[in-house]
Amino acid sequence: MNAILKHPDAATPAYLDDNQRWAAVQARDARADGHFVYAVRTTGVYCRPSASARLPKRENTVFFDTAQAAEAAGYRGSQRAAGDRSALAAQRAATVAQACRLIERSESPPPLDALAAEVGLSPHHFHRVFKAQTGLTPKAYASAFRGRRLRAELAEHGATVTDAIYGAGFNSNSRFYAAADDLLGMQARDYLAGGPNLQIRFAVGQCALGAILVAQSPRGICAILLGDDPDRLVRELQDQFPKAELIGADGDFEQLVAQVVGFVEAPSLGLDLPLDVQGTAFQERVWQALREIPPGATVSYAQLAARIGQPKAVRAVAQACGANHLAVAIPCHRVVRTDGALSGYRWGVERKRALLAREAA
Repeated sequence: MNAILKHPDAATPAYLDDNQRWAAVQARDARADGHFVYAVRTTGVYCRPSASARLPKRENTVFFDTAQAAEAAGYRGSQRAAGDRSALAAQRAATVAQACRLIERSESPPPLDALAAEVGLSPHHFHRVFKAQTGLTPKAYASAFRGRRLRAELAEHGATVTDAIYGAGFNSNSRFYAAADDLLGMQARDYLAGGPNLQIRFAVGQCALGAILVAQSPRGICAILLGDDPDRLVRELQDQFPKAELIGADGDFEQLVAQVVGFVEAPSLGLDLPLDVQGTAFQERVWQALREIPPGATVSYAQLAARIGQPKAVRAVAQACGANHLAVAIPCHRVVRTDGALSGYRWGVERKRALLAREAA
């Protein structure tokens, strides 16, 4: 049997040619699942490498990188393969759930290598499986979870910073203060007081879609709002940051606004500016999935829910889209109904239609 080459930086073997893949099929190597599938010419079906199906003859076996590629070539998944895929999906979901609980119980985000070792996967494979299931990297999930928990603790009636330190799972003041600014976007005492010391620079301009407000916190762009009434956009920003110090922008900031306006006019150019994105862990998963939809493409709410690994959370996905404060930068306009029709958009369906038409062109 041919040896299977291993990656120099991972415990998972590499399946680089047909000989190595055939060796994995003969060994029913579960580590090869997800790397390729094999199909049988005489039966017209395909399976994952560790499938319990009877082994075919080598001369009747052909390999594909993905199940989709096998289906495009005319092969179909057998009933046994469908069961195998369901079992594999359940196993991956359980693995990721275990990793999430480990992250949530840890005082500080566990290293990727340590998490992967705990669930019995190589770091590279674990990272890929975790992101496919949750829509976030393990590090991003840890940050979003800790931030949500910290905000919830600080929101408790009568809470103090000391209460939040231990309620959010920090075992020492030093660890808390080292992490709090990153998680909250400000010092914990300022957050508890409603952000009175947070300075946000903003400006209102005009673009092809009407009035546009751009706001920037010390971390990055924290709001891109669209509308017909500039004063209403300013009030919306005030509602978003009720106790922050809002500062009318100077000339330098006008250049940043012009850059954002240019991006809104032509989203395919991209926006090479840091974003201050803060939401719940679920919202951040949805927003990250939205940012992965390329200009000119659309997905349904159901497809977006499936992309983050929660196909039944269609309503929650729609609510996360509605909670977005960064128009176009987080492109919730690229989400449509299952039949392709346009549905609600925070900044108006007509703006959504205009954005999609511009991207399609």
